[in-house]
Amino acid sequence: MSAPETPQRLVAGRYRLRKQLGQGSMGTVWEAYDEFLRRPVAVKQVRLPADDSPAEEIEELRERTLREARAIAVVSHPNVITLHDVAREGDEPFVVMEFVVAASLAELVSANGPLDAEQAAIVGHAVAAGLSAAHAAGVVHRDVKPGNVLVSPDGMVKLTDFGIARNLAERTLTSTGIMLGSPCYIAPEIASGGAVTPRADLWGLGATLFAAVEGHAPYDAEAPAMEIVSQVVNGEVPQPAHDGPLREVIIGLMAKDPEARMSLREVRDRLHPLMPAPGSPVYDSLRLDPTPPEDARTVITKPYVSLDAPTETSPPLAQAPGPLPFHRPAVRRSRGTAVVLGVVSVVLFAGAAVGGFALTRSVAGQPVLPVATPAASQQAAAPLRELAVRTADAATLAGEQGGSFSVPVPGDWVKFVEQRTARTLPNSTRVHWVSPDGTSEIVIERFPNFYPKHTIEQYLRVLDFRTPRYRAVGSTPLDRTATEQGLQLTYRSVDVVPTGSTGSDVNRTSIANILPTAKDLWVVSVTVPIDQEDTGRRGLFARIAPEFRVLSRS
Repeated sequence: MSAPETPQRLVAGRYRLRKQLGQGSMGTVWEAYDEFLRRPVAVKQVRLPADDSPAEEIEELRERTLREARAIAVVSHPNVITLHDVAREGDEPFVVMEFVVAASLAELVSANGPLDAEQAAIVGHAVAAGLSAAHAAGVVHRDVKPGNVLVSPDGMVKLTDFGIARNLAERTLTSTGIMLGSPCYIAPEIASGGAVTPRADLWGLGATLFAAVEGHAPYDAEAPAMEIVSQVVNGEVPQPAHDGPLREVIIGLMAKDPEARMSLREVRDRLHPLMPAPGSPVYDSLRLDPTPPEDARTVITKPYVSLDAPTETSPPLAQAPGPLPFHRPAVRRSRGTAVVLGVVSVVLFAGAAVGGFALTRSVAGQPVLPVATPAASQQAAAPLRELAVRTADAATLAGEQGGSFSVPVPGDWVKFVEQRTARTLPNSTRVHWVSPDGTSEIVIERFPNFYPKHTIEQYLRVLDFRTPRYRAVGSTPLDRTATEQGLQLTYRSVDVVPTGSTGSDVNRTSIANILPTAKDLWVVSVTVPIDQEDTGRRGLFARIAPEFRVLSRS
């Protein structure tokens, strides 16, 4: 793995890396300065796999980076982030994009609560315009969500993170049926391995507007990822409690049948009457006090516009350019919620989701939640293929170091990465490998900076809370480290099939090593159907757990 970069490095002879904005499993995002054009930019440095990774894996990541760049480059619209350049230093790809001093819609809602109809209409109209331009260029975003919608201090709304976008003219890099995206906002047809069409973005827009007016995602973001996806595919579509003018738009967009979804043109037609007059202050109280980048006074030709002092006149607007400065009556918000988000700090989040949530069947059309059938049991109980040591990274969005590890896994299992939050523990990163039939998985979870503030006992209480029908059935002490004694835990859980769906509840057994390591806590686990508990323990867990290695420590 390449060594971490240091600020002030000059990339491609012109882009000076200044400040790290964030770090995730897919790379690092920098606030940088273009010394040739003398302007701030955002530079995404893609993290390549370790040197011992298969050559095809490294090449696929390079190709995915270029695909991201191509996806953005063909879309030219005021409501879509602008791509400036793709630089290359040796074999390392760097994507250079417009730097936006902005807050994401997710941050706005988290800090201020639900938006009113006028505020949500501004966002919905702008995102619909940006998606229209993308679709006209043959690009499907596939990860439309509040975290990928940016609102700048002057009120401009921009759609970002085309990191998993797909040009319909290109062959997909993923295997048939593997899902990419964020489970609370992903379209049911993608979650179940169906065809990817522009109509998938209509569902994402509807789910994003749902979150804007309700103050939370359509599905429980704290639930296990597999449970969320099962609800998306098999459950009833959530109905917004909001009874205003956006309700019909949200319902029209969040239709399970892609052909029945409201078109982007109709969305814009319905939202246009709700838009304020140019120059009307509508969002003023939701200001997050963003700070311009270094040297902003000398390198930004567009003046900084305070949301407290909207301009009296506005320049002519291009096609659906998004809102101007706005104001609304004061809304209570917590102190200390000021957030500055460079455009691709959000890119990192979906960078985790790019590998992330590939947890559905790898064969299109099968049920997402595994159903215990004789055929499935026979397949899962069959001898495993040879294990291959894989190097992965459990880095977090906050950029904590020390997340590199290696573990042997079956060669045909699908990998994805998930970010988890817990109210009483540090945020964690989970790296999954899921069996082809969807019945079993290996999970490596890392809690950075777990010690000295927390204990394994606290982790067990959170595990009990977040695991459906959790029941511990055995534990064995492991070797003691300088921080705490480790533990091997066996527990059982039940994945409940939603009411009205086909199939039956699935009983599972998990075997986990809970390992204190320096400041971090690592959890290495194998989960299998309960009738395969013995083969899961002896045939898989006993083979992978002793070979797990932390390669870099925090």
